[in-house]
Formats: sequence, C-alpha cells, structure tokens
Amino acid sequence: MGLVTRSVARATGDPPEFIEASDGVKALKLASRFPPDVVVADEITSRAGAFAVTRGLKDAAQPFAGRVVVFLERTQDAWLAAWSGADAWFVKPVNPFEVAETIAGFFEGGQKEAV
Repeated sequence: MGLVTRSVARATGDPPEFIEASDGVKALKLASRFPPDVVVADEITSRAGAFAVTRGLKDAAQPFAGRVVVFLERTQDAWLAAWSGADAWFVKPVNPFEVAETIAGFFEGGQKEAV
C-alpha cells in the first residue's frame, strides 16, 4: 500500500501514523488495542477478509468509532461492502489519489491514524 500511504500523507498535509497488519485477524486485534481513525481493508485478505473485519469492528462490544475503507476485487461486491458497514469502497486497481481524497475528507483536524 505504499502509493496509497504516500497519497494519504500528501492529501492530509499532516502525515498520519500507519499501522499495518498482515491479515484480518491481526487487524481486528490491533484495532481493538489501538483504535484507529481509519481502517483500510482488502477484500482478499487471509484469515478474515475486509467484510469480516468491517463487521467485526462494527459489531464489537465497544463499537468502532472510526471509518472503514474497503478495496474490492469486483464491482458486484459493492453490496457486500455496504452490508458490512464500510464507509467507502473502491474497486481494484484503486486510484491512490481518489482513496487519499476520501480518507482526507474523513478528517477535520486532530490526530490521524490508519490501519
């Protein structure tokens, strides 16, 4: 996610802190320990994909207050992104500048963080 990361840093003006997880299960654990402002999840992720991560965040005992962005493999999966509670979704290959613009729009100041 190098280009997306750099694009978000440029779009927000104040580079956010990024924490990466190698799979969906680790992402859920990290997000519960260190609640981020934004989670970016790929539909095709081992051990819990983007929809499972999104539902897990939204259905947690302490509901996730941040935003979730999902990267989809195909347009037909947009309904799954909406069902899971994603705040935004993009079909791959994603335009990193569109993703960055969307994420920057989530912020109105304060600390920025993304997973």
